[in-house]
Amino acid sequence: MKIIVDDFVPANTGWGHSMEEGQILRIRAKTIVDFACINLHNLNERFDQARTKVYNMKIWISTGDQLFSKLNNPMMTIIEDQFSGQGYHDLQYGSCSGPRYARAKEEGRLNQYHHGDDIPIPDHGCWENLIDGFSEWQIPPELIPSPLNIFQHVNIDVKSGQINHSPNRPIDPIYVDLQAEMDLAVAASACPDLAAPEFGQPIQATIFER
Repeated sequence: MKIIVDDFVPANTGWGHSMEEGQILRIRAKTIVDFACINLHNLNERFDQARTKVYNMKIWISTGDQLFSKLNNPMMTIIEDQFSGQGYHDLQYGSCSGPRYARAKEEGRLNQYHHGDDIPIPDHGCWENLIDGFSEWQIPPELIPSPLNIFQHVNIDVKSGQINHSPNRPIDPIYVDLQAEMDLAVAASACPDLAAPEFGQPIQATIFER
């Protein structure tokens, strides 16, 4: 495959690029990556967590599953998933953000991130990073889609519905490949990831064409 883009994305920063239908995006990391996509020719058509769960009839997606838009169109297909067997990508949570971390500290809930109540918190998070990633297309902050949280394994109690953070992360960098099913604007965030021992890591974003 021919490499079109190969970008290093530092920890707790955002990345964005355009993609043509049929191209493949490889996200490589050992930390959470918040990811979203938008129809390049209709910026009102955006990735949708709920449609993605309904069309795939599952709350966790992997190889062969598709990301859907709110207009019920397939946007991307997962064609390889090296996290399979280690954990699941999350479709429940939204994006972390500076205000979310600040509120968690005020409410005494930082221990949900597995490092206790007195830990350093970032002044921004994945929501702000996705805003930066989509900045070329001037997407308003309130219209940034809730993401596919790649490598964010969460524990779900099927009886109560309670969702809990998990420290389950890849030990070494691994990747997920997603094929574009339409021309897209894509964005990813290298999460500050307070549930990880290193509080987040850089990621690699590579676009290929066959």
